[in-house]
Amino acid sequence: MSRIILPSSVIGVLGSGQLGRMFAIAARRMGYRVHVLSPDDDTPTGQVADVEVQADYEDLDAVTSFARGVEVITFEFENVPVAAAEVAARYAPVRPAGEVLHTTQNRLREKTCLQNAGLPVTPFAPVRSAVDIDEAVTAVGLPAVLKTASWGYDGKGQVRVASHQQACRAWQSLGGGDAVLERWINFASELSVVAVRSLRGDLACFDPITNIHRHHILDVSLAPANVSSHVASAAVEIARAVMTHLEVVGVLCVEFFVTEHGDLLINEVAPRPHNSGHLTIDAHVACQFEQQVRAVCGLPLASTEQLRPAAMVNLLGDLWVDGEPSWFQACTLPDVKLHLYGKREARPGRKMGHVTALARSTEAATARAREARRLLTGKAPA
Repeated sequence: MSRIILPSSVIGVLGSGQLGRMFAIAARRMGYRVHVLSPDDDTPTGQVADVEVQADYEDLDAVTSFARGVEVITFEFENVPVAAAEVAARYAPVRPAGEVLHTTQNRLREKTCLQNAGLPVTPFAPVRSAVDIDEAVTAVGLPAVLKTASWGYDGKGQVRVASHQQACRAWQSLGGGDAVLERWINFASELSVVAVRSLRGDLACFDPITNIHRHHILDVSLAPANVSSHVASAAVEIARAVMTHLEVVGVLCVEFFVTEHGDLLINEVAPRPHNSGHLTIDAHVACQFEQQVRAVCGLPLASTEQLRPAAMVNLLGDLWVDGEPSWFQACTLPDVKLHLYGKREARPGRKMGHVTALARSTEAATARAREARRLLTGKAPA
């Protein structure tokens, strides 16, 4: 099961969103065929794949049939059921492995795993019942953030709390299931490191990326990150340690809080290509998606060198409120690259695409990317 998967082979993808789409584009550019399975049809990934299979992940017979038709399997989001990954692994290697999925699907398992490995995580305590709240508040302190243990994404499934009473109400509002209480961090910035580990255990990391969120959704990413070389080096070393500890084969992103004192705390990890790494498509020798293809197929990793400073801004469904965005106007900026995901319906908060701007500095690239997004709306400068 450790053989090298060469071009012209078939790669299977579980999940069919924009990450799978960009992965499939990279794979097909390298000569691979791509099959995708998800509960939907005419998906962002399916539009560019060779074969699109519409089936529930819980349909293990369908997963079995899918796995028998491919040489290797990866996934584009971490909420694929572990049972599906386990069944698929009987017929084709799954990379990263189902054990990585199992750990990262649940905040308590993930944070406990990283803490036990001696890695710096945000202070936290488990909340499995109303009785646990007292002990958790005492251990973590206030203010804090109560998060569901599973299924949280882009700010969903989490509530900031400033008192014991608020924590109790928040736990009930989140469904009263397993949760984690985390200390509120007054961070100076947010940082991510996209890393890749090969089948042989070789590691490569993209330089850190600064992230700016709006309404809990990533709004802007820029690279090189605006942190000191010491912080950047430390972030890369922590990411390498995470990859090694989890024995990941493929791409994984480590998201950090950078404190006012320059300390790094792991916020969470994502065992897949990451929104913040989209700028690598246009700004680096080889993007995060090509690295994922190389890793899961057993090929040597490519260079992570950055060629030009870059910034990426997300395009959310809100841009469609007044009609179709002005694509022509945004494309008048020569150093801006447009990426749309092929989603059929634009909804507020839904990621519909992104633009990446290149420039001589991250400041100039950020300004250019924001200007491209403004031109999409047809609005005058603020």
